Formats: sequence, C-alpha cells, structure tokens
Amino acid sequence: MELRAAAVLVLSVFVVFLGSAVDAHNITRILEKDDSFSTFNHYLTVTQLASEINGRETITVCAVDNAAMADLLAKSLTIGAMKKVLSLHVLLDYFDAKKLHDITDGSALAATMFQATGSATGTAGFVNITDLRGGKVGFSPKDNGGRFAATFVKTIQAIPYNISVIQISSLLPSPEAEAPAPGPSKTNITAAMSAHGCKVFAETLAASPAEQTYDDNVLSGLTIFCPGDDAMKSFLPKFKNLTASGKQSLLEYHAMPIYESVPGLKSSNGLTNTLATDGADKYDFNVQNDGTDVTIVTKLVTAKIVNTLLDEPPVAIYELNKVLMPKELFKGSLPPAPAPAPALAPEADAESPKPAKKKKKHKAVETPSDSPADAPDGDAADQAADDNGAVSLRGGSVGAVILSLLFALLNL
Repeated sequence: MELRAAAVLVLSVFVVFLGSAVDAHNITRILEKDDSFSTFNHYLTVTQLASEINGRETITVCAVDNAAMADLLAKSLTIGAMKKVLSLHVLLDYFDAKKLHDITDGSALAATMFQATGSATGTAGFVNITDLRGGKVGFSPKDNGGRFAATFVKTIQAIPYNISVIQISSLLPSPEAEAPAPGPSKTNITAAMSAHGCKVFAETLAASPAEQTYDDNVLSGLTIFCPGDDAMKSFLPKFKNLTASGKQSLLEYHAMPIYESVPGLKSSNGLTNTLATDGADKYDFNVQNDGTDVTIVTKLVTAKIVNTLLDEPPVAIYELNKVLMPKELFKGSLPPAPAPAPALAPEADAESPKPAKKKKKHKAVETPSDSPADAPDGDAADQAADDNGAVSLRGGSVGAVILSLLFALLNL
C-alpha cells in the first residue's frame, strides 16, 4: 500500500508538471485568434520580440488593432526602430483588468522591455498607468508631459500571474524609440569576428560569394554562428575538398536570416532555416538548450555557443566551438541506417499450400554528393538524431516511460 501511495503522489506531481509546461504562454498564438491584431502580431514576429516575450514571466503586452498600427507603418520606420516602439508596449509586470482598476493610490509606473534594453535614456522606457474617473484607465510614456496617449479597451487573455495581453486604444508615442538605430556595417561584422577569435572564418567568408548573401540580410536581420579559429583551422582540409557551390553553402549554413538574442534562442528552440536553405535543399538545424548553454544540432555535429561577439540589433554574432556540417554536403559521413528486419512469412495453409511470390530485384540508385565522404572526425558520435536533427530517446519519450512505470506500480 505504501508503494501504491507513493506512486499516486509521484503521478500527481508529474501531471502538475505537465500542466505547467502546457500553460507556457505563446504570444503569437494568443493574438492570432483575432484578426484585428494581425499587424501587431506580425511585427512582434518580424522584430523577434515574440520570442523574447515568450521567454519571460510576469509580463503584460499592450496590443493595438490594425487601424492603430497603420499610423505607425505610415512612418516607414526601420526594423530596429519598430522593435523599440513595440517594446515600449511590453510591461515588465502583470496587469489584468482587476489590477488596472485597483492600482494603489490610483497610479503606477511600469518599466517596459524598451527600458530593459538599456537603449532608453532617462525615463523614456517607463509607462505611467492611471485609474481615471468613469472606469477608464490611461496609459502614457513617462516623458510624454503627463498627457494620456491611450486608454484600456479590453482583456484579450490573462494567465495569472504569468502573462496578461490587453488592448489599448492607440500606440504610445516615443520620439526616442522611433529614432532610427544605426545598422552595423560589413566592416563591423568582419572586424568583430576577426578581433574576437573567428579570424579564419571571417577571412574565408570575405573570399566567398557568401559574403554578399550575408550583406543582403543585414538590414532585415542576421544571426551569425562563426566557428572559433582552432575549430575552423582543423576543418579547412575538408572545406578545401568541397566544390565552389558547396563552400558557399557551408558558409551560408552558419547564419540565420533573422536577428536572435541569446534569450530569444533559448525560448525558440527547434528547427531553424539558414541562409543556405533553398527549396528542396533544407540546410536546417536545431537550436537546443543544454543546461545554461545553447547548442546548434545538425545530423553530424553538436556545436555550443561559447561567446557573444556582437549583439546589436538587427545583427548578432556568436562563436561556436565546432564547424557546423550539414547532411546535404556530407551524406557519406552519416552513420549507416540499420538493415530492416526480415518479414515473417504467414503460416501456410495445410490443405492448399501456396508457393511464395518472388520479389523483383531493383538496382540501388546512388545519390550524388557535393562533398567528400570522409568521416567528420568523430562528430557523428556526438548524438543519435531523428529526421529533424533533434536528439531523441530510443523506445519512447521520457514522459511516456515514467507514466508507464507509474501505472504499473498502481496496478500492484
């Protein structure tokens, strides 16, 4: 009986754990339920604010409808400025409808994600919230001279005390947030890599057409994963054996066409496209957390981010401890797939036995490769990966195994 009681207790804790995991908020999914917020939702994704919001707890998003966003789009802001404006609408505290109407002393000053970036000067990153007469709640940037720019409209969704998504009547004005942020130049990118331990990769990139691909994505957003000099030097013999197109693809494989901060990478784990992704050529990899570390997982290599060289939106550059090897270029290095088990023949009919049908033989078709088939110096043994490149456990997930054991204990 004691064993059964213990099993019930563990099962209860496990169910609560699963429930908390399911309740993790996703701002994109919350807003996509109402088309009137589609523009606001779209630019949260474009500016990478969505992933940063999802990675935080105790937060309030002040959304505006498409009509209010039209006024902002008419200003033709850069992506960097757009991100600062929208980050002013993300409060670093929880405010649902009840709390808004029960503010102590009728007024509160809330810090925003714009303030947290460190780019807001003085009080520009704070929003004043005031419970007004007649049941209204006013919102105003701290540096707006006390004039209320918007009012509370309704609650979109609230998950106490994790995230509250509310609608306000209009955007909060901020000349400082709207000011264009200077974008990093090509020289800054290569200089940052060369000066902080990625000189070999920077020089290799500068001698390749891939450099132009990088440049074309700077303004819209770019995240670069550059291997450190030791890793790149040991990989150069393999790199030199690639064709010209293979070399370009490998270099483009080390960058994503979006800006991602470290918190963004940690909160948006999963399959990710790269600059080399093109139609049938997947050239993707998985971003995964390994404790406090962030790893990049391919079919052949698990590389770890060991240093941040540059983090100035819309560009981030991170140093890796290994060179990323895509399966599209190193098919011959993949571990062989296990041979299928022979099919069991059906039991023969004793009265009328039938001869087994002969199968036609097919010649194996060789898949052309754009790369040498040499092994990746032991990197293939780093992990067992599924078709998406994600590490998995043989025989089922951890949750399924635990549940099976617990239910077996309950049946004792």
